[in-house]
Amino acid sequence: MSWFDVSAFTTTFVTLVVILDPPGAIPIFLALTGPLSQRQKTSAARRASLVALGVIASFAVFGQQILDYLGITLPALQAAGGLLLLVVALQLLTGSESEQLADAGVNVALVPLGTPLLAGPGAIVATMLAVQRHNDTAGGVLAVAAALAAALLVVYLVFRFATPLARWLKDSGIVLLTRIAGLLLSAIAVQMVANSVIAFVNGEGTPTG
Repeated sequence: MSWFDVSAFTTTFVTLVVILDPPGAIPIFLALTGPLSQRQKTSAARRASLVALGVIASFAVFGQQILDYLGITLPALQAAGGLLLLVVALQLLTGSESEQLADAGVNVALVPLGTPLLAGPGAIVATMLAVQRHNDTAGGVLAVAAALAAALLVVYLVFRFATPLARWLKDSGIVLLTRIAGLLLSAIAVQMVANSVIAFVNGEGTPTG
């Protein structure tokens, strides 16, 4: 149908789901929301998805103009996100996140769940490229928007039903999962920073104009 590009939807949806990796984010979600009540966990899942949707959609529409105006390159954005995730990862590894998160409440849904974990450079860049690739038709733009919404709906559903897993794991399992999540998150953070350094070395991190 001319009003909806099925191919663009499928390609963008699969790409975003792979980048967002909802199953892989379950340990991190459980670790960060451990001190929260059931209602707060549900709210955190919803807020994280909506925050990621808002951030990615905003960058898809205005991202290049914003970065150009501020003189920020995508590698610089990637490095900042990686450093932020590294701080959270160190808290998970040392067990110092519980007291802070208990006070933070569902704000963990904003940072680091909503961004930069979900709305990270990978998802932002992928969506920006999809919009640029399919912005010649209204059906293409609509398909990209629908794919973004669908991908984050999948994320929400995965997070929403991660709580029964937490009950099954019990406290000892959650502690173990928290340490594993911290290790995985630190690896993700280091990789993000490394990728940004490589981009700078290759000359991709220099602002144009």
